[in-house]
Formats: sequence, structure tokens, C-alpha cells
Amino acid sequence: MKVKTILVSQPEPKIENSPYFDLQEKQKVKIDFRPFIHVEGVPSKEIRQQKVDLNNYSAIILTSRNSVDHFFRVAEEMRFKVPDTLKYFCQSEAVAFYLQKYVVYRKRKIYVGKRNFAELSPIIKKYKDEKFLLPTTDKLKSEVPETLNALGVDWKEAVFYRTVISDLSDLADVYYDVLVFFSPSGIESLFHNFPDFKQNNTRIAAFGNTTIKAAQDKGLVVNIPAPTPETPSMTMALEKYIDAANKGK
Repeated sequence: MKVKTILVSQPEPKIENSPYFDLQEKQKVKIDFRPFIHVEGVPSKEIRQQKVDLNNYSAIILTSRNSVDHFFRVAEEMRFKVPDTLKYFCQSEAVAFYLQKYVVYRKRKIYVGKRNFAELSPIIKKYKDEKFLLPTTDKLKSEVPETLNALGVDWKEAVFYRTVISDLSDLADVYYDVLVFFSPSGIESLFHNFPDFKQNNTRIAAFGNTTIKAAQDKGLVVNIPAPTPETPSMTMALEKYIDAANKGK
């Protein structure tokens, strides 16, 4: 069956040269974007109830842009002046680059991993004497606390923001040929909003093993898995599938 319409369960990219826009133009398909989940900040009062005093930490572990935003939001709400001596351990270059929104980069102590948390751990290990704070979501991957515990560092996890299911009721009568998911939370949102969802002729694209498993656990067939050696990105996986499905149009 041909693919004409795709719904990506994320916000629309803000960059003009997004590969999704190239895919839309090249394949002559309609791509819509709609976040199935969104992030809400935890009030500073609740963070205090988690026994968090920002004065007690000499280093911050930042795993995402959300963790950056919400750390500085909470610091402002608590009237905490972030010291110039604070060390920042960023999971990736993208997170470290985003940190420049809040700090003067060249004047701060910033340590950067490559992509995943495991690649950041050797850097953290070199600074075992620091007191680390991990501002995070309520949906934290288990590998993060497991890795920090294995390193034997002094650290504390605090929920600064929550992943919340978005209201998708306006999509009840809207049909797409392909639904694209990037997290188990996205799959959870689909069935929370539409408990009687039937896949029928809808193709499911899922990125990452945990997302694929969450889809399969709900009885969905994942037609477009990513990443694979041949298609390391979601847009590449979509393009390959559309090429095959739309042949002869």
C-alpha cells in the first residue's frame, strides 16, 4: 500500500534543513508533526520536598536539553545564584552546546560525553570527589543510576520535570498511513488517547529497541524499525520504506 501521509509524534523541527522536509519534498508525501507527550516542570516546592538543596552540589549531570532548561528554571525559582565554579557534565555535544543559552561557555568547567551515558562515565569517574546532582525526568532510563552507582560517586537524583501525555482527542477521526514513534511514552500516549486503537492498514515506524518492544507489547506490527545498519536514522528508514511502497505510482 502506498504512503501519502505521515504523522511524526514529535514537535515540528525548527531548522529549515531538517531531513523530514527533504523527505516530504522528494517523496511528495504529507508529513505532520504532533507531540504525543510533553514535559512539565516540577515546582521548586516539590523539589525541596525531595530534600534537594542546590548549595550542596559542586557538579551537575545534564542528560538532555530539558534537564538544562529545568535546572536553571529551578535555580531561578529558588533564587539560587549558580556559582561560576559549578562543573557541568553533559551527555552529548548537543546538550553542551545548548548550555550556552544559560552560561558563558569559555568561562565554565564543562565536560562532554559523545552520545550515550556510558561514554560520559569515564569523565565523571575522574572527578570522584565532586558532589553530583542529576536533575532529571520521572522517566529516567535505568542505565543512568546503574552507571553512577557502579562508579561509586556521591550523587543524588532529583525529578525536575515530568513526561506528560498530550491530549490528542482532535485526531480521533484523522487517518495517517504511517505513525512515527520515538519512545515507549509515545506508544503509551496513543493507547491512552485511543484505547480502542486498531492498526488495520496503518504502518508503524519505531525508533530504538525499547520503543519497538513497547509497540509490540501493545500488539502492533512495527513495519519500519530504526536504526538499522542500512538505515541509521528514522528519515532514512522512512525513505527506504516509501521507495518500496510507492513504486509504480
